[in-house]
Amino acid sequence: MNTIILANGAFPESEKLLKMLDSADRVICCDGAVNNLVKYGKEPYIIIGDLDSVDAEIRSEYKNILVHDSDQETNDLTKAVNWCVSQGITDVVIMGATGRREDHTIGNVSLLAGYARIINVKMVSDNGVFIPVSGTTSFSSVPGQQVSVFSLNPELEISSEGLKYPLKNLKLTSWWMGTLNEALAASFTLKLNGKGDVIVFLAEKQ
Repeated sequence: MNTIILANGAFPESEKLLKMLDSADRVICCDGAVNNLVKYGKEPYIIIGDLDSVDAEIRSEYKNILVHDSDQETNDLTKAVNWCVSQGITDVVIMGATGRREDHTIGNVSLLAGYARIINVKMVSDNGVFIPVSGTTSFSSVPGQQVSVFSLNPELEISSEGLKYPLKNLKLTSWWMGTLNEALAASFTLKLNGKGDVIVFLAEKQ
């Protein structure tokens, strides 16, 4: 089954993402994200969080699928991911995790590395997709597609094949260093020399 976790950031607008949302078998809503989902016309599968942002009418209508989790040591997105893992769900796409507040966006993107240890996950927005990896990985691309690489371990050496600006055992000690690269062909490869988490952003294909 096709599972989407919808966070309470910017609701998707692009035709591609709305088609993904329309075809989803399950939409797991993080708290108030359900307000926009219902307004859009799609039914939630589960609503999870501390539920303080859910409209009263929606809370009443969907009371049978509310999962109240008031843990203040984590955020609603992590609660949704953990719920999926507890239900045996192995693959998720996260939407709505960017676009409103920059601090929430950075926090949500950084969490992908931890999520990837327990579930197959990627995060999509109208502008592209974030993919977490922890080892040598090849990516599908198109020539000219914009690529950015973010390393969560500044000591990790990274090399690349198929990028316009090659990485050669480079340590990305600052997040800007791996941004604004470009794919040269139908795929490219990142080689990680050591242990560490990397998040790759592929801009939406033009």
